[in-house]
Amino acid sequence: MTAFVVDTNVAVAANGRETHADSQCQLTCVQRLVSLVAREVIAIDDRGLILGEYKKHLNFSGGPGVGDMFFKHVFNNQYQCEHVRRVAVTPAEDDRRGFEVLPENTFDRKDRKFLAVAVVAGAVVLNATDSDWGEQEALMDELGVEVGQLCPHFLRKSRRKRRP
Repeated sequence: MTAFVVDTNVAVAANGRETHADSQCQLTCVQRLVSLVAREVIAIDDRGLILGEYKKHLNFSGGPGVGDMFFKHVFNNQYQCEHVRRVAVTPAEDDRRGFEVLPENTFDRKDRKFLAVAVVAGAVVLNATDSDWGEQEALMDELGVEVGQLCPHFLRKSRRKRRP
């Protein structure tokens, strides 16, 4: 069964708070998180790095948003392999890599944990609003990592703004 690594921006967009995602993106994220919790496997690291980032942006109570519900589900089921797959990732001494499973890269340091987990777990990364996942397409191809862009219309807008 395919596992999924969920970038924090997906849960934040689903919550509709403190985000720049539009309502279409928010609805897509809500639907995808509900589906993940109901019947799919979520991959996280065994060091608690991903849960630590979720904790900064989401509520343990499971509400009021769907992103919070997702976080509570992952936290409560982190040792239940039918719901959550914990994989070992080893930080690299070389800061240009971030993790042992990654080559030297210029990927956002905060997102390298998601990438490392995706490589180790053979998981698909879900992204909503972070343009780095699309801009680093060559690295994703090199590593064989599939990225599910939940809000591609948002990424196209972001890329247009960056062009001179």
